[in-house]
Amino acid sequence: MEEKKKLIHSLVFPTFFLVLIWVIKISEAALEMNFSHLGLFPLKAGGLQGILFAPLIHADFKHLFDNSVPLYFLSISIFYFYRPVAYRVFFLTWFIAGLIVWLTARPAYHIGASGLVYGFASFVFFSGIIRNNIHLLAISLIVVFLYGSLIWGIFPYDLRISWESHLVGGMTGLAIALFYRRYGPPSTKKEWPEEEDEYEEDGTEGTEYTGDVDRFC
Repeated sequence: MEEKKKLIHSLVFPTFFLVLIWVIKISEAALEMNFSHLGLFPLKAGGLQGILFAPLIHADFKHLFDNSVPLYFLSISIFYFYRPVAYRVFFLTWFIAGLIVWLTARPAYHIGASGLVYGFASFVFFSGIIRNNIHLLAISLIVVFLYGSLIWGIFPYDLRISWESHLVGGMTGLAIALFYRRYGPPSTKKEWPEEEDEYEEDGTEGTEYTGDVDRFC
């Protein structure tokens, strides 16, 4: 029952956020409007609003769909495995990455939730390494498989893409994983204690000591 409640809780906010960004895009299309001007424009006072709005706005439905699958999958993972700090991880990634992009990126409108995708993927991956948890590493690899351009997206190979948001998102995720290194699931590494045979000075076998089969940090 407790696992069921935990799973349901992990679905609530990610589902709400996914529905929200789809409603925004559908409304934009239905009203024949373009919300790109609400995106993040670096070093312009008017572009500061994009720190809040940019992840909610997408160029087209393909852009939205490409972000939706990995974003939803990673968000659920964070809310499932990091319940005590999930909201903090989500919104710190959002606002810290947005602010850094506003301070450092090239002058253009930056929109889309891909910065969050990179931030969450980086957080889950590096947290998996820090905590030595194979499940978190597996989730990251699945996302890389589903989101094939994840690695290349941090390089400026296509200037129509906000590679700055991707790079900054990934770095932000790493920083947050380090900051919250004490949170998350335990290590999945099995430690097999060595059996030690102690011998008395007269050559007789002493007491044998063994540890637990599994010990989790």
